[in-house]
Amino acid sequence: MKILIASDIHGSAKFSEALLENINAENPDKILLLGDLLYHGPRNALPDDYDTKRTMEILNSLRSKITAVRGNCDSEVDQMVLNFPIMNSYEQIEIDGIKFFATHGHHYNPDNLPPFVEFDVLLNGHTHISALKDFGDYYYANPGSASIPKGETVNSYMIYENKQLTIKNLFTKDKINTIKIEHK
Repeated sequence: MKILIASDIHGSAKFSEALLENINAENPDKILLLGDLLYHGPRNALPDDYDTKRTMEILNSLRSKITAVRGNCDSEVDQMVLNFPIMNSYEQIEIDGIKFFATHGHHYNPDNLPPFVEFDVLLNGHTHISALKDFGDYYYANPGSASIPKGETVNSYMIYENKQLTIKNLFTKDKINTIKIEHK
């Protein structure tokens, strides 16, 4: 199974369209969105080509493939215009025997692990900084931000395939980082 993972689109039509191009090229079985889909939030500048209606159209066209979690900038109003569920604070997914805990990251993250849940990979966005790390007991994966990268990172997304996570540049499609997932 191939999954495309993205986060922090923040209503940018420009970056939604770039993500759509990658989705069409990668042809994933599923798309996992880690929150902050339409609204830019009070702490972020407006992303390039801020157009929530166009972003909504692009995302709704992919609804049959999307699983999404709620980000700190997502609201009930966003759910009213998106044709797939976005209000869960996390999703637990098992693929290839690997247990993923997918969340936005403002509640659960490496500094505040989800209680009472077994997982092999903690997936979250929120920081806008892409990362792949082996913490010994679990792997941590953050696709970064599709629209507003922070730190020294670039606009990015992530692919899971064949027990491997790969972060890719949204525009050049170059691999930024890769990690093989081994059972813990």
